Amino acid sequence: QVQLVESGGGSVQAGSSLRLSCAASGRTLSVASMGWFRQYPGKDRAFVAAIYWTDNRTLYTDSVKGRFAISRDNAKNTIYLQMNGLKSEDTAVYYCAAQTTYRRIPTDQYRYDNWGQGTQVTVSS
Repeated sequence: QVQLVESGGGSVQAGSSLRLSCAASGRTLSVASMGWFRQYPGKDRAFVAAIYWTDNRTLYTDSVKGRFAISRDNAKNTIYLQMNGLKSEDTAVYYCAAQTTYRRIPTDQYRYDNWGQGTQVTVSS
């Protein structure tokens, strides 16, 4: 198992920036990729961004390209999501996720087997 602890959510004005962090512990050597999903009320979790553990390949959903950036700190087993130019439609609960199986970065939430507790991001216009 991989334990994930998120931090960095909050309430901001549109156009502002936030940085989310996700620290991994436990069986981190088994991790293939880690990423971020977000969930709107009454909806499934939607893919936002992910980074592959061995070569830092990244993948983004179209709506955040050019605004969000995912990165990692190997020494701290931590990933970050830098969110710039926030919009009201970015308001959601953001979850960190890790998967230990797939070489290609999956965007399907059901392919991730470890999840953080979620952190609320609220953007007001």
